[in-house]
Amino acid sequence: MIGSILLVELVRRVLNRVGRKWSLARHLVEHCTWAAFAVAAVVAFNLVFEPGMFGSGPGEPGVAATVQRALGLATIGAVTWLIVQASYALTDVVLERLVLVEGERNRRARRIRTQIALVRRIAAAVIIVVAIGAMLFSFPQVRALGAGILASAGIAGAIVGIAAQPTIGNALAGLQLAFSDALRLDDVVVVEDEWGRIEELTLTYVVLRLWDERRLVLPVSYFTQNPFENWTRHGSRVLAVVLLRVDWSVPVPKLRDALYEFLQGNPLWDQKDWTLQVTDVLTNGLVELRALMSAADSPSAWDLKCDVREFLVNYVRDNYPDSLPRFRVDTPESRLRN
Repeated sequence: MIGSILLVELVRRVLNRVGRKWSLARHLVEHCTWAAFAVAAVVAFNLVFEPGMFGSGPGEPGVAATVQRALGLATIGAVTWLIVQASYALTDVVLERLVLVEGERNRRARRIRTQIALVRRIAAAVIIVVAIGAMLFSFPQVRALGAGILASAGIAGAIVGIAAQPTIGNALAGLQLAFSDALRLDDVVVVEDEWGRIEELTLTYVVLRLWDERRLVLPVSYFTQNPFENWTRHGSRVLAVVLLRVDWSVPVPKLRDALYEFLQGNPLWDQKDWTLQVTDVLTNGLVELRALMSAADSPSAWDLKCDVREFLVNYVRDNYPDSLPRFRVDTPESRLRN
């Protein structure tokens, strides 16, 4: 047993050194070290264990059988642990590369990341369930009850299905979201009038990281039963809108030229779309101007809106103070003067 543990430690040190250039080795060390120690110890003990090691007394065979069964259970548990951790190490290599993808391919990379994260959770759950079943069937009493359990599986399955209906519904909804490409990790969404990014997507719940660092946790079924806004469904580019209500005397062409000059010097503008239009004449005697400009993503669009709004306010105030919002009152005295 000591020799097998030392062998695993030697392999760990080698992988740790190789991991500086080989990412798979690094992830194997991170995930599989303790599981590999457990497997090495249990397998080595299984190889050297003999029932006669406890002697030939009247109670020794029972003790040996108990130890042998415990070893079998420990072997199944350790091997299952190692398999699950190894699968996480393998998928982490792919996820690590996908996180670095930027530009136009980022949307497809986020979709693959979401699908891999969900599939490996399902695979881990299936492996654990199979391992628990193997542990249970290592007992003769459980094997004897196998026929009766299978005979009543229909009734038991119906009862369990009714009891676990919300959980099963959430799991199916999670798979639907992942493979329909409706929702991905790092997507920008608006849910319940809250803006945020998808931080975690599991089979049962979704964690939304809001703009103020709060976390909104929602069941997966919410996104299949309720409408929500996805700002990065086909791309991260967003149009920003700024509304300005001013007096009729405002010189719109000069304001348009000033806005274009300002946008050219602002790094948040993606150099694509922009416009300044008179969109409405309000009943209170003001006109409504709408400034429209594009940005690479929603955080940039928000900052760009704030910059443009501040610029327009200062520009109108400093250059055309007569165009500031004014409310006119028509009185009998003013009519006489006119």
